[in-house]
Parts: sequence; C-alpha cells; structure tokens
Amino acid sequence: MDVYVYSAGSMLPGPPVDIPTLARRFRMTSIWEQWVEAFIGTPVRHYSVDLDTGEARFSLADLATTAAERALAAAGMTAADVDLVVMGTSSPDMLMPATVNVVADQLGVDGVPTYQLQSGCTGAVQALDVARHMLRSGAARTALVLGADSCAKHFDLTADVSALPPEEQVNGVLFGDGAGAAVLGTTPPPEPVALRWTQVHCVGHNRPPGQTLNWFGAAERHVLRPAAVEDYRAVQEAVPPMAVETLDEVLDVLGWDRDGLDYVLPPQLSGRMTAEIQARLDVPQAQEVSCVGETGNTGNALPFFQLERLLPGMVTGDRAVGVAIESSKWIKAGFALEKVGP
Repeated sequence: MDVYVYSAGSMLPGPPVDIPTLARRFRMTSIWEQWVEAFIGTPVRHYSVDLDTGEARFSLADLATTAAERALAAAGMTAADVDLVVMGTSSPDMLMPATVNVVADQLGVDGVPTYQLQSGCTGAVQALDVARHMLRSGAARTALVLGADSCAKHFDLTADVSALPPEEQVNGVLFGDGAGAAVLGTTPPPEPVALRWTQVHCVGHNRPPGQTLNWFGAAERHVLRPAAVEDYRAVQEAVPPMAVETLDEVLDVLGWDRDGLDYVLPPQLSGRMTAEIQARLDVPQAQEVSCVGETGNTGNALPFFQLERLLPGMVTGDRAVGVAIESSKWIKAGFALEKVGP
C-alpha cells in the first residue's frame, strides 16, 4: 500500500534573533561574534522566550498545534480526519502528560492512537517511519506527523555566558525553537507525492554521546550539572560521513541512480555544517532544500520546514531524498519521496 504526503506546515515563534542581538544581550565581545560566524554560520534563530523579559510566549504544544493546524488546512482536512498522531521531540513540555496528547487535545483529536518519540534530530524521521508502517498495515488511513523542539527552556538568562565553556555556549547560538507537521494518508490525492522509504539506524555502539540534554527532578535541582552540552568537534567529524552513508543506503535500497535525484534535503545542523555536508553528498544535479539560515537549527521541526519548501515545486517523476543525523547517541535516518502523478 502506497503512503502519500498530502501537505506540510510549520511554526516559528517570535522575531528572528541575530548574532549581534545575542552578543548584546549576553554582553559578549566582537571576537565572540566572529567566532560564531566562522564556526556556526547560522545568521538567525527564533525563541519561544523573550530574551529581555524572560517571559515564555509559547509552549512546545502551542508551536506544534499551530504547525498541525497549518498542515491540515493545506491538505484540506480537519482534526476529524486524523486517525493517528505521531510526534518526535527531544524537548517535551513536561514528562507527563506527553506533549503529543496535549497537542491532540488542543486540536480536538480524540479516540485515536498517539505516540511520542523521545529523540534528537532524527525524531521527525522516526515519526514518519512509525506513521508509514502503521498506514501501510491498514491500522490508520490518515496520520498527522509532528516534529518540534524548544531550546528556550534550557536558557538561564541570568548566567554569565562568557564564563561558560564553548561546549555550553554553542547550544545557545546553534539551536532555536520551532515546530513542523505533515499530513500523510493512503488515499491518492490529486497531486500525489509518495513516501517511498523511511529508515532509522542507531549506530552509537561504544561511542560517547555527541550531545547531552539533562532533566532535573526536584531532588536534583541544586545539582551542578549543565542542562545542555554538545561536543561540536565530534559532530563536525562524524555527521558528514554519516550523511553520505545514509544517502547511499536509501538510493541503494530503492534502486535509484544518484544522477536521477532531483532534490536532496540535507541535515540542517548549522549554516557552515549544512554547506559542508551538501558538498560531501556530491549530488550537484539535485536541488538543495535547506532552511537553517532562516530558521536556525530547530531540531525535529527541520524536515517539515524542508518538506514545506519542497512539495509545491515537485513535478511528476521528481525524486527527493532527505537525511537526518542525530549526534546524541548517533542515529542515521533517511526518507525518500517521489511525485507519481497526476
């Protein structure tokens, strides 16, 4: 049974925040700004928290609900049409209730299976994978798939950022907040784009995590442990070859020629990293679909931002492959799309 991607939608909170704004807010030097530009290369990001007042303007559920509403509207559907909801996130609003269920409640979706996958940057593809398998099995006909993350909850606006080590500083400029959604189903739409393949491989055996996010319970609230740490050097070394491996694996399993690929959706880690990965993928004839320069790294929302840009431009016969790599415990994920009509 074929599975089709009907639409995608997204949501970014607040205005874009550029590097000079961050530098002024956290009293960083011009040398720091130059380091961020050279090392990260991501011009802007969006936050759910007001950096001046500390006010939280959006919850993760708020962002995901808006993205879902936009995806459903783009598909010409309502919450009543949804019979499966799957969400990928690394930063839920709370441990319980699951954010996916709060989103379902806010949408008015009830009486259907819901799943929340706790994962980093591959969580969106993992959610697509679960939805695809359930749709193919006949367990559902229409699925709402969500990916959302918020780094704002990890911000300590009173911290002396200049005193933090680089592995903690990098998270504040690398990541932003956002949510994305896609509507999938088994009934061919007028302009069908088939989800041909999804795959997820954990490859972290005997490898230290490249990124760590900590939760703190009441008994641990005074523990001196950073909320977020990233080994960006390890990410720089490991992610590009993993991305190449994933692209090759997807093309191989589908029997697609590299030269026949029309679009590629590379991992959106940062402006600099995305450019490096795209060059390593070596598909010059394929159009790159990237958004990190406008959105920042929004984690599990990113593939849906890419899909939102991709879908309107596809014509019959077009093929696209998306790649996502998670550095927390090293996961390779990929998906493939083909426009098959009308």
